[in-house]
Amino acid sequence: MLLLNVVVSAFVLFGIRNEVADIRAREVTSKSVRVLLMVKRNRLPQVLPDHGLDGVQVVNPRGRPVAWTRGLAGAPRLTTEIPHHDQANEVARLCDLPRFPGTCKTVVVLVAYQPEGEWLIYGVGPAVPWYVAPQVIAFQAVVTAALVVLTWFGVSRVVARTLRPVGGITKRLAEISEGGGGMRVPVPETDDEIRALAETSNRTLERLESALQRLQEAMERQRQFAADASHDLRSPITAMRAQVEDALLHPEDADWPETGAEVLASLERLQAIVTDLLTLSKLDAGAPDEREPLDLADLVTAETARPRSKRIVTTLQTGVVVNGDRLQLARLLTNLLDNAERHAESQIIVTLRRQGDEAVLEVVDDGTGIAPEHREKVFERFTRLDASRSRDAGGTGLGLPIAREIATAHLGTLTIEDSDTGARFVLRLPVQED
Repeated sequence: MLLLNVVVSAFVLFGIRNEVADIRAREVTSKSVRVLLMVKRNRLPQVLPDHGLDGVQVVNPRGRPVAWTRGLAGAPRLTTEIPHHDQANEVARLCDLPRFPGTCKTVVVLVAYQPEGEWLIYGVGPAVPWYVAPQVIAFQAVVTAALVVLTWFGVSRVVARTLRPVGGITKRLAEISEGGGGMRVPVPETDDEIRALAETSNRTLERLESALQRLQEAMERQRQFAADASHDLRSPITAMRAQVEDALLHPEDADWPETGAEVLASLERLQAIVTDLLTLSKLDAGAPDEREPLDLADLVTAETARPRSKRIVTTLQTGVVVNGDRLQLARLLTNLLDNAERHAESQIIVTLRRQGDEAVLEVVDDGTGIAPEHREKVFERFTRLDASRSRDAGGTGLGLPIAREIATAHLGTLTIEDSDTGARFVLRLPVQED
């Protein structure tokens, strides 16, 4: 605003000065015309009235002053700069004239044409300064100051009102940093960039809150997993220690082959738990695998051909090809079959078909089934259920979590769905097109 006022004031001052200079020139000209009339009427006295001018001088055709006001008595011709050739009347701003040194004046020259030649009448008046008058400069300074103050006040109010929501957002973020309240910032009612900033911040905070919640849940699962793992590892170790100590108390009465068999069974269980833990750690770490096109019918046929204690009935659609790691998918199917074998009454049904862009593999047993509220819980590591399908001596509590991790790694899903009898595990994997 200050720069704008300076520029505008300069243009206004220039216009006012030109206008005042024209008025001053007309004023000096009008007063000099009276002397011109005296020359025309041959009534020219030697000493002229000044009529409010700084000076008047009359020069005859020979170039000599013949009449003047009192201030110019005896002075030489004021100037030869004007008039120019063939100019009857002229107005000029001249400085350092005789009798007016160090100042500038408005000089008007009129030409009176007489029979003996051209008479020149010089009229001298005060020149208009660049600032015209002190009042003009003072007025412009006051107007500029007022506009600058009003602009400062208005802009500060607008900016303060505009940035007030930013202050609220900053305060709320500080509270969030200190752990106070929910992770949201206030959203202003205005529809502007600050509202967009607040909404974007809330979306970011929402994702951050979800990530923190997932992290807390993962840490809790990790803690629970570590506790369960230590318990399950301690159980076979404790059993082996008790068996060996009992045999050592009465070595002569101990049945060492039976003790060895019991210790071996505990070692096998311990080995199974450690193997499953290593498998889970590899899956969690995203260990690289070897993907290749696999016909699931061939894989299921190979895995179900192994002898089991329960009868397996298969219904397989050929040509259902997926892109996967053969060892991991075989481990997935083996875990499902082992789980079904432990809880089936007499029969396991394995079905493979293509459904749209997915390969669907179902493993159904004829056991007691799993309650809907427990269908997700069984995929948690070291899960214990109170029902008859709770983990028994043949399982480690890690088979189903490993199976789901493998399905997820292959961009598929493993769920438990409704069934008329027993538990129905459904694996869905994307089909590999030809």
